[in-house]
Amino acid sequence: MKPTQEQPRHSDRKSRSTGVVVPNTPRWYQQMVAWLIFALLRGLASTLRYQWNDRSGFFQGATEPVIFCVWHNRLALTMKAYYGFVNRQSPWPGMAAMVSASKDGALLAAILQAFKVQPVRGSSSRRGRQALLELTTWAERGYDLAITPDGPRGPCYLVQEGVMYLAQVTGLPIIPFSYHLTLKLRPNSWDRFQIPLPFSRCHMILEKPVRVPREATDEQREELRQHLERTLREISKD
Repeated sequence: MKPTQEQPRHSDRKSRSTGVVVPNTPRWYQQMVAWLIFALLRGLASTLRYQWNDRSGFFQGATEPVIFCVWHNRLALTMKAYYGFVNRQSPWPGMAAMVSASKDGALLAAILQAFKVQPVRGSSSRRGRQALLELTTWAERGYDLAITPDGPRGPCYLVQEGVMYLAQVTGLPIIPFSYHLTLKLRPNSWDRFQIPLPFSRCHMILEKPVRVPREATDEQREELRQHLERTLREISKD
């Protein structure tokens, strides 16, 4: 997959002519840091001992892409889960993931590109509608989608509405995903991001899909949002 073309440096501002927010593009030093993190994650992931628990029953003979939903503090091993398990069993060309349009999001976007994932820039507070439209386009091309429902700034473990709208518009099922590490570091960030330590045991869980009908009312969508949030919390042992 080709990385997205570089945008002007002074981005993440509204265009005077259109009012469209242009996301920050990774700088050269962010690209270097991204490749270093990419190499470290791949090396670290190879030392872990995995247990896979696919409760979804979805990926053998899958007939449509899905929307993966994972908490922000468990991003470190999502690529291992996708390429080590899911992508081997599905016929889809790849994955597109929502990433914040901010300067910090530019680094994460560069990391995703190193993993051959298409970053789509936006969040609930910035460029959200544009990002959802772009994700819909990638879904139409047959790509799996990924979103952190509590990102990029929280509150932690609170599912925001964006993923529900995305599921309703695309008609794709949401697959709740999480994992539990026996050995990890947790910095004092808003989400207590989980950094796996070498040779840790990692229990990865894919839960049953959640579907949002296209004709769902606001009340029905809210019930499904609460159900998704409960499910993600239940499979996320801290």
